[in-house]
Formats: sequence, C-alpha cells, structure tokens
Amino acid sequence: MTRPAAPDPRSSEPSAAVRRRRPLLARLRPPQLIALTFALTILVGTALLLLPVSLEPGQRLSVIQALFMATSAVCVTGLGVVDVGTTFTPFGEVVMLLLIQVGGLGLITLGTLFALALRRRVGITDRIQVAQQVSALELGGVVRLVRTIVLSSVLVELAGTMLLAAVFVPQEGLGRGLYYALFHAVSAFNNAGFSLYATGLTGFVTNPLINVVIPLLIVLGGMGFLVQLNVLAHLRNRRRNRLNSNSKLSLTMMGALLLIGTVGFALLEWNNPATLGTLPLGERLLAAWFQGVTPRTAGFNTLDYSVMGYGTLFLTILLMFIGANPGSTGGGIKTTTFYVMMASAWGMVRGSSDTTLFRRRINTTTILRATTVGLLSLGLVNLGFLLLLLLNTNKDILFVQLFFETISAFATVGLSMNTTPLLNTGQEAVLIVLMFLGRIGPLTFAVAFSRPDSRTLVRYPAEHDILIG
Repeated sequence: MTRPAAPDPRSSEPSAAVRRRRPLLARLRPPQLIALTFALTILVGTALLLLPVSLEPGQRLSVIQALFMATSAVCVTGLGVVDVGTTFTPFGEVVMLLLIQVGGLGLITLGTLFALALRRRVGITDRIQVAQQVSALELGGVVRLVRTIVLSSVLVELAGTMLLAAVFVPQEGLGRGLYYALFHAVSAFNNAGFSLYATGLTGFVTNPLINVVIPLLIVLGGMGFLVQLNVLAHLRNRRRNRLNSNSKLSLTMMGALLLIGTVGFALLEWNNPATLGTLPLGERLLAAWFQGVTPRTAGFNTLDYSVMGYGTLFLTILLMFIGANPGSTGGGIKTTTFYVMMASAWGMVRGSSDTTLFRRRINTTTILRATTVGLLSLGLVNLGFLLLLLLNTNKDILFVQLFFETISAFATVGLSMNTTPLLNTGQEAVLIVLMFLGRIGPLTFAVAFSRPDSRTLVRYPAEHDILIG
C-alpha cells in the first residue's frame, strides 16, 4: 500500500485538507477578510438607513441611494446623493456617524479591541489581519498598537468636540450644539467630510475656530497611526526612539503638499470674486488654508467648488489623487506611493540604478508595489470616468464635473462641484464601486481575488532586447 506523500515543511501554505477543516473566516487571507468586512458593514448600514426610524417624515430613499450613503460613510468619502441633516432623523444620523467611525478605524481593528475587552486570545492570524489593515510593518506589539490607536483616536475626537462646541453650542443650543460638535469632529478626524448642514461648512468661511480646528483634525487623521506613534515616541525620548524612514517621508510629503495646496489655492483664487476675492486679508488666508488641507481626502469645504477656476480644480484633483499617508483614515494612492514612483522615475532619468531615501536604498519590491498601486489606480479612475461619461444623460453636467467626481470618489475625498445629486442610478453605482475600491485599496482588492503565492522552481532567462521609451 502506497503511503501519501508527506507535506513539504517548507511550504508556507497549509494543505487543502487542513484549509477545509478551518472555519470559513479562518480560511480567508487578510486582503479577502478586509474586503469582506467592509462589504458586510456597508450592507448592514444600507439596511439600517432604509428603516422608517432613520428617515424624517415625508423622506424616501431608494435602495441604491441608501447603498450610496452607507458606502460613502464606511469608506469615509463624504459624497452624498441626499442631505444628511434634512433626510435622516437623529437615529439615522447616528447610524451614519457609527459607519464613519467604523470605516475610519477599520472593522478588524475594532474587532480585535472587542476581543481584548472580552479577554479573548488574539492569535497570529488576527495579528496579521490587523497589521495589514493599519499598515503595520511588524507583527510585534500589534495588540498594544490596536489599544493605542483606538484610545488616541477617541481622545483626539473628544478634544475636537470640546473645541468645536465653542462654535456650535452658542448657535444650536447646549445639547444639539454638543451633538453637532461631536459629529463634525468625528467626520473631520476620519476624513469623511459629512456635515449636518445642507451647505456644508460654507457658512463658517470667516470663523477662525472652524478654519483651524477642522483642518487640524483632518491632518491628524490623515497623518497615519504609525507615524503618530513614532513621532510621540520620538518626542518622549529622542535618543532611544528615532523617526524611521516611513515617518520622515510621510511628514515631509504631508508638509510639502499642505504648503503647495494652501499657496496654490491662494494664488489661483486670490482675485476670484466668487471665492476669495471679496474676503478681507486674514479671512482669505484662512479660507486658502482650509481649502488647501481638505483635498487630502477630507471633503469639507467652506467655498463653492463649482465657481472655482480650472487651474484650482486641476490642483485639487492632483492633491485628491495623491491623498493622505498610509495607515491613516484618508484615501488616495498615498503620499509615500507617489514619492517612490516619482523618485524611481527621476533616478532612471539621471541614470542611477538605485532609488535612495535618507541615505538608504529603496528595495525593488517597494518600487514595484508603488508602481502597481499607481497603475491600478489610474486604470480604475479612467474606467470609472469612461463609464460615467457613457451613462450620462444630463447634458448640463460638464466633462470636468464628472472627472472631478470620479477622482473624489476613488480617493474617498467627498468634494463635489454640486454634481452628485444630479447623477442617475447607473452613475451612482459606478461611484459606489469606486469608493469601495478606493477605500480598501486597488492592490488589496487585486490580491484578495488572486491565487495564493505559489513558488516555482523554474526561472526563465532575462530578456534585454525590449525597447522602452
């Protein structure tokens, strides 16, 4: 009788028999679980928003509209086919708020926290899933990392609530004012951009507190959890805890993009009477600062984007596409991805075989990963934009409006040229897919539905006769 061959101990993949004995969720790889949990949360949110208790009397939502709003909240985008403040009851608004919070922190992160609260053991598989969702570079200390992420996020949101209460309480009353402050603080920190006001924050364009607190919350949320922790550790003990290369690059890119956004917006809109042109000097600078920050996937605005110049719209589109730092509540292709792509291209132009960063060489795998993310993102954006054009039946919607909407959805920003409510059902479905893929990341989605990595013993010779450029 022939014995079955023993499994290869070097194989990283468990046998088919072992995989079949596992529970369904345990068989999923981290990218698959991330995609599944976000999808299930969106479906639950859709069902809750369709309940009569979620809607104001006389308001109705179609299934696609509820799905759109739930997707926008979970993917912390901020685009809306209906107005949150007038369509939903307080119950529906709280549902939106919870979807924003869960989408910002990530379901797996929160699930691990609940497991800790119940004194359950967090296994290696759970640690891998959490590490992938928050972009942790190492598995060590993931459990402690989750505690710190959730606690620090709640503290920042509460601090933002207390500061914003100074604006909303005098205007809305004590209870309603505190609720408005909490909603906008959570929405800002999670880079969601949802507002309870029908006109967004345009009524606060001259309010200094709104123009300072909201952007600071956006910046903190878009900084990245691991960067925040590395900076705090460095400030506590500079000799022992140095800033790593990821933190240095993330902070450098963040500062550069904030400066480019603020200065660029001020220069391009300074004399536009519909935006900055009629404001006093100090308020012009505040408004330029606010609009310079918010394209980094936040979605709030104190000025109307539909009356801005084409140069400003182009700058905003570029900033939206780049997005925030990795491991943050923001979207886009991420600042580090953009840098690695540009640096590798510049190195090639200069004839250098290596791409360097802070006197360190960036490995080839990182460069290929960044290039893959960039190309997949460009492909999805172009495909989504083409579908919006093909499905468009409203001749009053301009070409630039649809392109702006496409980038805003994919980068989970939420800015709009007042176009979203004008879209038809097919176009709404396209944006739903773009928001979902943009939130979980195109590379994560591709890996989730690809075959597991299989090692091969065959490696073909290199080909040097292909001409490029």
